[in-house]
Amino acid sequence: MNYDVIVIGGGPSGLMASIAAGEKGAKVLLIDKGDKLGRKLAISGGGRCNVTNRLPVDEIIKHIPGNGRFLYSAFSIFNNEDIISFFEKLGIQLKEEDHGRMFPVSDKAQSVVDALIRRMKELKVDILTNSPVETVEYEDGKAVAVRLKNKERYSASAIILAVGGKSVPHTGSTGDGYAWAEKAGHTITELFPTEVPITSNEPFIQSKELQGLSLRGVGLSVLNPKGKPLITHEMDMIFTHFGISGPAVLRCSQYVVKAMKKWSLKEVVMSIDALPGKKEEPLFQEIIAMVKADPKKSVKNILKGYLPERYLLFLLQVADIDANEQGGVISHDKLRNFVKACKQFQFKVNGTLSLEKAFVTGGGVSVKEVEPQTMASKLVDGLYFCGEILDIHGYTGGYNITSALVTGRLAGVNSAEYALSQA
Repeated sequence: MNYDVIVIGGGPSGLMASIAAGEKGAKVLLIDKGDKLGRKLAISGGGRCNVTNRLPVDEIIKHIPGNGRFLYSAFSIFNNEDIISFFEKLGIQLKEEDHGRMFPVSDKAQSVVDALIRRMKELKVDILTNSPVETVEYEDGKAVAVRLKNKERYSASAIILAVGGKSVPHTGSTGDGYAWAEKAGHTITELFPTEVPITSNEPFIQSKELQGLSLRGVGLSVLNPKGKPLITHEMDMIFTHFGISGPAVLRCSQYVVKAMKKWSLKEVVMSIDALPGKKEEPLFQEIIAMVKADPKKSVKNILKGYLPERYLLFLLQVADIDANEQGGVISHDKLRNFVKACKQFQFKVNGTLSLEKAFVTGGGVSVKEVEPQTMASKLVDGLYFCGEILDIHGYTGGYNITSALVTGRLAGVNSAEYALSQA
């Protein structure tokens, strides 16, 4: 069978690419190895599907620490506001939530997937599911065909690799596309987990004494070997049976991986500022004044309300203070140690959960070998990339999906124009 464009992968970037190519009048085939399209989309945003983010483009790029700047050209052609109007034209009304996150009014990710598939059908895009690809064929510096594992062969003037990374493998992203990109001569930068929970062997983690405890709006930092913060994120976090998780932790995770690699470390120090709105010395003076006002009261009751109770008792222990002791008999040195623990409780972490447990894959097809305005391979004609197979990774909050949809749009439009020019 002959097509203008073949898209491999039915995730957000692949669905967007096949629609964009179809809208340009190309004859399109979408191939996916799973039984359903849009599986990762259907579980994103906790099953509500955070389709994009409404922050200004510069802010979005800042939230894509992995090669986000590569997307400046793409955003000048198709950006987050264009994504919003694209979905609204498909009949998906969106609403804005905290930090610019955009969700369907229905709160159902499946409604987004259904709208995309409906649009593909209107455009007469052929869809092959349950069809694992064996290889992509190249001849004379051109992408020419896709061969399935059942030996069926489909030829095309342009081929788009939209197969995702290696994270969340139960949705079908198992890293298949890297070999096809390498076959074309592309460099795959080292893969690593990002947006992933962090592990620790600290005794308080092993004893599970803080397991299940959430801290709201803390400043979580990853420190370099000299004790200076590499990154700080002010968000919520939670202690788990293996380490730490939650939004602040996911955002810090890639910095833990990078620090361990850069300085050949077995462990990295992290620091929690439980009261980022207060400075250390004024906080100390405030606590001293409260103790003076009620010296006979137990210290845990004087400090009640500053921190969640379990964390308060834990930090009092860290500062070697008996929680039931009267405030008035506790030395200033010990209270100072407690304040220091509130502002910078340091502990060691030893890595993250595996890439398979990560929300996002770091690394991938080197962006140096991809045209930023078209998503075309610089090495092989008719080969295009979009989505997470590229070495682009952002924080959770609609940034990765924005990158997937924007790169998918460009790959679809440009592959169709290229294919039709070859006819």
